[in-house]
Amino acid sequence: MTPAARVQSAIVILDAIIDAARSNGAPADRIMADWAKANRYAGSKDRRAVRELVYGAIRDCGPIPATGRAAMLRHFGEDAALRALFDGSNYGPAAIDPAEPVAKGGVAVDWLANLLAKSGISREEGESLLERAPLDIRVNALKADRGTVELPEAGETLAAPHALRFATGTQVEQWPAYREGRIEVQDHGSQWACAAVKAQPGETIIDLCAGAGGKTLSLAAAMDNRGTLIASDTDKRRMGNLPPRAERAGAGIIETVLLDPGKEIETLADYRAKADAVLVDAPCSGTGTWRRNPEARWRIDRKQIENYAEAQARLLDIGSQLVKPGGRLVYVTCSLLDAEGMDGIAAFLTSHPAWTAQPLDLPVGRQHGAGTRLTPYHDGTDGFFIASLSLAC
Repeated sequence: MTPAARVQSAIVILDAIIDAARSNGAPADRIMADWAKANRYAGSKDRRAVRELVYGAIRDCGPIPATGRAAMLRHFGEDAALRALFDGSNYGPAAIDPAEPVAKGGVAVDWLANLLAKSGISREEGESLLERAPLDIRVNALKADRGTVELPEAGETLAAPHALRFATGTQVEQWPAYREGRIEVQDHGSQWACAAVKAQPGETIIDLCAGAGGKTLSLAAAMDNRGTLIASDTDKRRMGNLPPRAERAGAGIIETVLLDPGKEIETLADYRAKADAVLVDAPCSGTGTWRRNPEARWRIDRKQIENYAEAQARLLDIGSQLVKPGGRLVYVTCSLLDAEGMDGIAAFLTSHPAWTAQPLDLPVGRQHGAGTRLTPYHDGTDGFFIASLSLAC
């Protein structure tokens, strides 16, 4: 492919991503993969170059752009050499009309950027959400040790006891250590969210919103495969990914429970007031994960945030019913909006006087309300809000 043809391909892909964002369609990664399958003439270098153009343009556009072309013009800015690729050649984009629209930059659409600012996210912190994320792994303590695990590359040792960091795009899924369950891909901040549970061997732990089970696997390792570990969720498809992952990791104590939406507490009735700890890794807007999913900020609206906050309050209430006296309720969201973090915990503590917030002894993050906030800018992690609550005996 010529450089101009790569630009035109990126514009076509961006148009599809923009349409999907408006209609809640397929995510950008899937659209990119579909394009690669349909255009097998494009070599690996071409695919990488087109992907870089697409994601560079997504990161450079705050509100959702009108077209892929407008997004690419924003990405190229005033760089004359890059703008010259709009040359009207075969398979290349048409020449630039000085009057044609250019997409708007910024962190997000104005109302969302303002909401982040009101939640204490500075301009620098907001901009860091659009940088590329590194690739972090967790060495699975059930099968390996960070100090001795054999890997094709030497990773950077991080503060979490089992964490290593590699460059963006490192293909760890192709490594024998991954296929054999000795390592798992997990953001450094997510590993600290699991550490906040303080899971111990022999305890009864419930991962209430387990999804595909990334945090569940981390809890199983912390428990040394001893005790009761329940992974529950309402999403049958995502839950279906957990059993093979658990088998690969050697995590034999995990029991999966598929929940009926609206009837979660009935399904988990056998565990009412019996859990030593419940992890509520609540569904959220994902504002803390934009480094990995920059187009996600084009899909958020005000009503979604309200709906998430309501669901989070309900999940906290469900989790609280499962904890025994003296037990722990750990709340986590990968959102930096106070409506999905600090405010929700404050409301819970007001309506549940038997519960108190406990300080988190973590080497990352800063206190934010009754919890701790992690950000890419300060901590080099995804954005998280984490709170640990305890029930009076």
